Amino acid sequence: MPTPSQVHHAIPRFPLGRVVATPHALSVLSVQAIPPERLLERHARGDWGELEAEDVQANQEALQHGWRLFSSYTLAEAVKVWIITEADRSVTTILMPDDY
Repeated sequence: MPTPSQVHHAIPRFPLGRVVATPHALSVLSVQAIPPERLLERHARGDWGELEAEDVQANQEALQHGWRLFSSYTLAEAVKVWIITEADRSVTTILMPDDY
């Protein structure tokens, strides 16, 4: 049976709001040939990427209580991209960890 971190939904679990991205993140995704929409879709469906168990649990609670949501995706060569949706669901940001 899949754990909660492995359960991904077919439809979005929350609104993304306005989507923005740092130039650095867009550049890295372009070089890796990964469309930002692919990661945004995973994030919105509850596939949080590579997170520790406590961060997965925090996201599950955030869905129930309207808190900030966080995903981390590892690309080729161990490059990470983060996606953060604000608590009020008004904005979702794609960024690199060093952009934070």
